Parts: sequence; C-alpha cells; structure tokens
Amino acid sequence: MSVLSKEPPLPPWGYALSGSVGAVLANVIVYPLDIAKTRLQTQPKRKRSSTNYLDEIEDPKYYKHTWDAICKIYKQNGIQGLYVGLPGTLVGVAATNFAYFYWYGLVRTAYSKRVTVISTSMELVLGAVAGALAQLFTLPIAVVTTAQQTHDGPAQSAAATAKRIIQHDGITGLWRGLKASLVLVINPSITYGSYQRLKVALFPGKSSFSPQESFLLGALSKAMATVATQPLIVAKVMVQASAGKAASKDAQHLNNFGSALWYLAEHEGLSGLFKGLGPQLGKGVIVQGLLFAFRDQVQLLIILLFRLARKRSA
Repeated sequence: MSVLSKEPPLPPWGYALSGSVGAVLANVIVYPLDIAKTRLQTQPKRKRSSTNYLDEIEDPKYYKHTWDAICKIYKQNGIQGLYVGLPGTLVGVAATNFAYFYWYGLVRTAYSKRVTVISTSMELVLGAVAGALAQLFTLPIAVVTTAQQTHDGPAQSAAATAKRIIQHDGITGLWRGLKASLVLVINPSITYGSYQRLKVALFPGKSSFSPQESFLLGALSKAMATVATQPLIVAKVMVQASAGKAASKDAQHLNNFGSALWYLAEHEGLSGLFKGLGPQLGKGVIVQGLLFAFRDQVQLLIILLFRLARKRSA
C-alpha cells in the first residue's frame, strides 16, 4: 500500500466511481435495517392507555424496535418485504454517492491548490457544497424509494410509485423535502470533515489504510454526524413518506420540513425527534464503515489499472 500511496491523486471520476461502488455494496448488506429504520421513523408515537395499549403494541403495523420491525415485516411480506424498493435504492445510492464524491473531489482538489492546509470549517463548507449539488440531481430517487418503503399494501414498482406521486403532488412532488435535504447536506459534510480530522488524530503520518482502519474511521465519523442531525433526518423522512398519499388529519403538519419538526417536538417531545436513532446509527455506522473500506480498496484497484494501462502504452 505504501507504494501505491505515492501515486498521484485520482481524477474526480475515480473518487466518484470508488465511492459509488463502495456505497452500493454496503447498502445491499444492511438494507433490511434501512427498511426498519424508515418504518420506525414514520410511524406515529403510541400513547399508553389503560384499556387498549397492549392490543395496540401487538398491532402488526406497529413496530416496537428494530428487531420487532424486521420480524413483523418478514411475517407479513416474506423476505421480499425486507428488500422492497432495493433496486431504486441502489440506483439512488450509486447516483448520489457518484455525484457527491465527484463534486467533493473536484472542489476539494481545486481548493487545495490554493492553500497548504484545509481548515475544519472549510472541510465542512466543501462537503456542504458537494452535497447540495448532488441532492439537486438525485433527490427524486430518494423520494420514490421512501414512498415505496412506507407504502401500505402490495409492493409497487419505482415507476408506479413515481406516477402516483406525480398524479397526487405534481412533478414537484418528486423533489418533496428538497429544503430538508439541502439542510441535511451538513450530515455528509460533518461525516467527511470528521473523517479527514480523525485520520490525522488516530493515524498521524499515514496516507493509506487497511480495510479495518478505513471501517473504523468511517464508522466513527458517521456516528458523530448522525447524532448531530437525527431530528433533521426524522423530519425529512416524514415529509418524503407523505408524498403521493391522501390527506389525513395530520397531513398539514407534514407539508414542509419546518412544520414536521414543530409537530414532532410538540406532540412527541424529545424522544420523537430522535426516534429511530438506533437503526439509523446501526445502519449508518455499518454502511459508512463498509463504504470507506470498500471505497479505499476500489481506489487501489483503479490505481493498479492505471499502472497496467501505462505499462501497455509504454
């Protein structure tokens, strides 16, 4: 690895390709956690009552915790229920991460040519810029996937779900939650800013890392970002889950990001703002750890292919 680390930096598309491949592989592994996390975050909080609380918590559509959600989804819809929306998710994950790592690599490389050391605050700014650009192009995929994962009844294809959203909310419905998504670019911004700083703090002087070290760096940086932004994540998921659905008595509270946050705080309190934190952390930490582990190995593979191409052309 030390020899490879002396190679010149990859072009932006190399970082983008390695990031998207790593993200796809990681998300396939933990997808059932993503389903459980989405269901837990979008279900309303149940209030304890002396008459029907026990009946309510046994409701097959009410999930007490992550494992309960996975078991009930499997019981109702089989193994395919735990992977509903997977194709759309993988397309979205690949597109989002390709766009993010491309723009991040581009803006970070351009900025690093002007300064010797990039400050922590500028790392966050560069990450936010890259995240905002990526979200503008890939948000419709996330909206369709969330609507698929929270749809009651038989599973719908991505095309059918997109058609339902457009019929109900118009074409702009595919960008539902855009404001929340733009606010949430601080999540990958914190993640990758923390990653850069943790590399220096935990492994000073190293420029290449083993899969285990990459996993540790990715997991720690994602945990920090998730805890900091969980209320924003819950509000965003609730707004996107309401896309294409008929109005309900609470629909007015889910029209936008701010009203969803206010509704959660008023009706569900602090626990509502952090509901689903367990699976969100579990999924995020595992995915980010695997993403960095896979990404770094794919980057090494790309560098090796560059070397082979140079030798053949020489």
